[in-house]
Amino acid sequence: ATIFSKCATVEQFNLAKRQLATLKNDPGNMAKLQIYALFKQSTEGQCTSSKPGMLDFVKKAKWDAWKSLGSISQEEARQKYCDLIGSLVTEEGGSAQVVAQAAGSGPTYKDLVVTTEDKITTIMLNRPAKKNAITTELYTDIISALDQAAKDSSVLTVITGAGDFYCSGNDLSNFTKIPEGGIDALAKKSGDLLRNYINAYIDFPKPLVAVVNGPAVGVSVTVLALFDLVYATDRATFHTPFSKLGQSPEGCSSYTFPLIMGPSKASEMLLFNKKLTAAQACDQGLVTEVFPDASFQTEVWNRLKAYAQLPPNSLALSKQLVRSAELERLHAANDAEVARLVERWQSDECMAAIMGFFQGKAKL
Repeated sequence: ATIFSKCATVEQFNLAKRQLATLKNDPGNMAKLQIYALFKQSTEGQCTSSKPGMLDFVKKAKWDAWKSLGSISQEEARQKYCDLIGSLVTEEGGSAQVVAQAAGSGPTYKDLVVTTEDKITTIMLNRPAKKNAITTELYTDIISALDQAAKDSSVLTVITGAGDFYCSGNDLSNFTKIPEGGIDALAKKSGDLLRNYINAYIDFPKPLVAVVNGPAVGVSVTVLALFDLVYATDRATFHTPFSKLGQSPEGCSSYTFPLIMGPSKASEMLLFNKKLTAAQACDQGLVTEVFPDASFQTEVWNRLKAYAQLPPNSLALSKQLVRSAELERLHAANDAEVARLVERWQSDECMAAIMGFFQGKAKL
């Protein structure tokens, strides 16, 4: 009665009543609120924002859920978030969609959580149990999410990972799903998908930020050179084990890595599989700045919120100037790398290396 007494009209009263009933009676909504609250607590810390108006039921419900977490640490919130995601994924009925819808409207994705808050669109890889490895479907969904972020009202776009890993790169089980046309057809289809995936980064019009919350492997490392900022926790590592798997560089890294870190340092990573610490990656120019893990999320998100207050057109046009001189070279590098990888994927050497990887896992 106290809530509804604030409604100015009968129409508002009835709308408020329906919204309140929906929020209270739908278990899916409760799960969404829990996910939202834990996500906010894990990335930004304790809720300090002002309480929304009583008639804004959606925002108020989100605020209440976040506020109810009190002063639990960001680390504890991250763990609770992962535990909740894990429990939902094991339930019957495809609850991954509930996870994907946690932030509200817009396209839904199986293994991504896409949120827009404080003028920042965040694309979170959401396969923590698989170290956020990228499946064929997830490649397509990230392309779609980037396209969505390019057109929305946000100023910045952030990519990060759920759980302890940023991303473990390509899910090698992608190579086990052989289509009717055999290995050749799989290689060509995978090449087309990879080309489109990398192009989505090359052509992204807004400032793009990687919040590297843990180890990064393969394509999740190579595309970092296409971001405008790369912030990493001090426990992150960066590994590109291409030759170990009989493959070759991608993500324009054959062009960008020598440009950023010099030919010999690039070769250590791209040819000889050297794994870099966060500090080494920063020294070599791949990472913008490294933060202590304990304060990583708080420091990074405070900074990003400040950046998001800058004039959006100025940021986008400035990025366009910085990127324009390199666009043709980047697209050429992407095309050349994809063509080489399609050859590699069809080779006996590559298939033997991948089979060896799976056999090694089976022995563990």
